[in-house]
Amino acid sequence: MHNSTIVTEFLLTGFSDVWEIRVFHTMLFLLMYLTTLMGNLLIVTVITTDQSLHTPMYFFLWNLSVLDMCYISVTIPKACVILMLNNRVISKVGCAAQIFFILLCASAELLLLTVMAHDRYVAICQPLHYHMVMNHRVCVQMTLASVLSGLLYAGVHTGNTFSLSFCQSNVVHQFFCDIPPLWKLSCSDILSNKIAMISSVIILGGGCFAFITMSYIHIFSTVLKLPTRGERGKAFSTCIPHIIIVTVFLISGAAVYLKPTSNSLPIKDMVLSSFYSIVPPFLNPVIYSLRNKQINESIKRFMRRIDVLLMKTIR
Repeated sequence: MHNSTIVTEFLLTGFSDVWEIRVFHTMLFLLMYLTTLMGNLLIVTVITTDQSLHTPMYFFLWNLSVLDMCYISVTIPKACVILMLNNRVISKVGCAAQIFFILLCASAELLLLTVMAHDRYVAICQPLHYHMVMNHRVCVQMTLASVLSGLLYAGVHTGNTFSLSFCQSNVVHQFFCDIPPLWKLSCSDILSNKIAMISSVIILGGGCFAFITMSYIHIFSTVLKLPTRGERGKAFSTCIPHIIIVTVFLISGAAVYLKPTSNSLPIKDMVLSSFYSIVPPFLNPVIYSLRNKQINESIKRFMRRIDVLLMKTIR
């Protein structure tokens, strides 16, 4: 038996120890966080209050916006505390909670994006059957299935991770708790954990990506048959950004979870992690909603109503 200290708390790290760089990263993170919250909150409010947006497509956008607000709130506030106050301590329970909610939000978001691709496929390729196939009951069931699958995915991998013994260093080289950095701190055999993670990432990520790709192949083949160039351009400008954000989401996540843990630089891991934990929630409101003409018109009507209420209040 060798002497060892059982880890009860972890120390997170930032991108740099230089004060000026920490301030810059804090301002950048706060700007992205507030922009994400305001953008998604605006979308949720507009879709909730505008009866014309109570359709399957906007129902999924509403759920995506709520999920994005939760997703980015798991990592950014704690990262800002680390950067500004240099308070790097996170308890083992807090670390487990952070990992659980990150995995829950990431997997549920990926499944929801897959459902949204299917919704667009039915709307464009089978328009006559759209309201029958994508009725309200089916939409609710698909959304619940995404969240429950995310709960299962997060629960399994969080449980597997914290069944390990941590008796090495307690310094997590990441600005939030994540599974690969914790593997490096474990003195247990992590082979089964790696196999389970790699298998689930390939099945979930690969399956969703294949389904989304096939949906958009059918969508593009239908769009190319449209009579006018303007209609084709509108469809392509909507679909291509969706594919880009899903691809960035999957590639960055796969790069973190599938690569060998011993061959990675901490700063590289932090940058890659930000691409799947911060960038999608930040860009989703712009790509999926704010570029949408109907959403923009609803926002304008909503702002006019706010202006009228303010004028009445002042008077």
